[in-house]
Amino acid sequence: MQAKIDKKRSVVWLCTTAMLMALNVAMSSFGVPVPGGHLYLNDIVICVAAIILDPLGAFMVGGVGAFLGDFFFYPTPMFVSLATHGLQAIVISVFSHYVLKKRPALASGIGVSVGAVIMVVGYSLGRAFIYSTPEYAVMKLPYQILQAVVGAVIGMLLCWKCGIRKLYNKGLNK
Repeated sequence: MQAKIDKKRSVVWLCTTAMLMALNVAMSSFGVPVPGGHLYLNDIVICVAAIILDPLGAFMVGGVGAFLGDFFFYPTPMFVSLATHGLQAIVISVFSHYVLKKRPALASGIGVSVGAVIMVVGYSLGRAFIYSTPEYAVMKLPYQILQAVVGAVIGMLLCWKCGIRKLYNKGLNK
């Protein structure tokens, strides 16, 4: 009986991770045009995945998914995306699953806040390094902050108000 439950959990975890990774690739392939740049919505997927999945699944969705999205459509920052979004997803997942176990929504909120800072700092440093000009990184900073805030807020709303986390845990029979 226990083997059947473990097999079901593995299948649900694998399918959820693969689906969210594909969604991350799709969402990182296009941006919403805003004055002076683009707003990418893949941070929403990364935050949702990190809240519901364990750190390994979160890294696969966040880091590898963003890496593949950049690899297929805009390869210059793909390693920056791997490191930044991967670390962002791991931190959010660790906070969501292992910190403040009695207050998981608060833990997730702290996690997405720390993850947003990691994303903004990581992309700013990565852009300054890749494009060899800190001015370009500073110019894109408002868009990075907007992307991080939108991803964190909508990700939290989807998981906690719309019930995605509850639905995922129900599928795992937790």
